[in-house]
Amino acid sequence: MLAANTIKCRVSHTYKASPAVVYDAWLNPEIARRFLFATNDGHVIRADIDPRVGGRFFIVDRRPTGDAFHQGVFLELKRPRHMAFSFTVEEHDHNCDRVEIDIESLGSGSRLTLTHTMCAEWAEHEEKTRQGWAHVVESLGKELEQQQFKATG
Repeated sequence: MLAANTIKCRVSHTYKASPAVVYDAWLNPEIARRFLFATNDGHVIRADIDPRVGGRFFIVDRRPTGDAFHQGVFLELKRPRHMAFSFTVEEHDHNCDRVEIDIESLGSGSRLTLTHTMCAEWAEHEEKTRQGWAHVVESLGKELEQQQFKATG
């Protein structure tokens, strides 16, 4: 993708967890299945993650309208601060986008910034894409809070 032909969607979220805990959650299939791509009316039925550069992920979200298939390849993994992966949804697999996750330490917590670079031809879907990622990072926050509660409860 040429930079002039792309759109960058960004979302950020702050967590009480350390950068390593936030980072690791993205690569753990049991945790990821509870926050990645699951919609309010669906649930993840499959989460395959091969957490290495060149490794693939495949997430299936069962929705009332049918299964949604999310997949990609890990391009960069720099624990606990940065990861990048290609990303595609099966029904739109002609176009492979790039997603980057940067995590910074905030002392007792961390801030995650997710940047999704997509082809400009998808401009009409920019806000829906941003909302989708906002839901993902917020769902991760809820999952991490539940994990912390279980650990201390």
